[in-house]
Amino acid sequence: MARRSMLLIVAVIIAALGTTMIVLYVRGIDDRATQGQELVEVLTATDVIEAGETVAAAQEAGKFEAREVRRDDMVAGALASTESIADLVALGTVYPGEQVISDRFGTIGSIESLVIPDDKMAVSVELTDFERVAGFVNPGSEVAIFGSAASPIKRQPDGTEQALSAVTRIVLTRVPVIGVGTTSVTSTTTTTDEGDQVTEAVPRTILTVAVTQEEAEKLVLADRTTDLTFALLGGETKSQDKAGVTPVDILPETFRGAVG
Repeated sequence: MARRSMLLIVAVIIAALGTTMIVLYVRGIDDRATQGQELVEVLTATDVIEAGETVAAAQEAGKFEAREVRRDDMVAGALASTESIADLVALGTVYPGEQVISDRFGTIGSIESLVIPDDKMAVSVELTDFERVAGFVNPGSEVAIFGSAASPIKRQPDGTEQALSAVTRIVLTRVPVIGVGTTSVTSTTTTTDEGDQVTEAVPRTILTVAVTQEEAEKLVLADRTTDLTFALLGGETKSQDKAGVTPVDILPETFRGAVG
């Protein structure tokens, strides 16, 4: 009788251990199945962030968005906020949908070479502080470019030339600035109405923009034949290619009938 009871107790213990092991095994399967499936919040780009664009400018333009992704889909080093990169710039192009990682951002000096978008080319022009919005144009800025011609010449079908009215017109409606060179100072001498010559120092800076081939052709010709002026654009600024303005448009009573 005692032996039978002992065997019964042993059987119960073995059954309990077996049940425990099955439960632990099933729980382990569940844990492995759900591991990496929990949702975590990461920062992603909602629009293209160009190389050299500041994090502050990108954030102001609404180019960052917090999203939930599975932990398995989270990129190593992905950030949940811009707090740690707030004072940095993009070291390369960040495309919509990409998770934001700190390695893609740094100081302007960290950009060892000019980063040009795949479908663009870089063109540089030299401008004074006045022509580049008093120095507020920086890498990552978007600008419209205007050209002003004092007296453009129109060639007639018979081969003769006609001097036209001075004109200012937009050359490129919106292009990104990808580089700003150092500023140098040149001397400019002008003659006053009294015949006196005045020499003044004019700071000039080389700005580099990313453009298509067609845009590059327009910009190079405009740089050779007109005086260029950059206009700094905001995220919602609308700039359009229109006919431009002549002196008649700004002083109609003075110039109407006096220009061709």
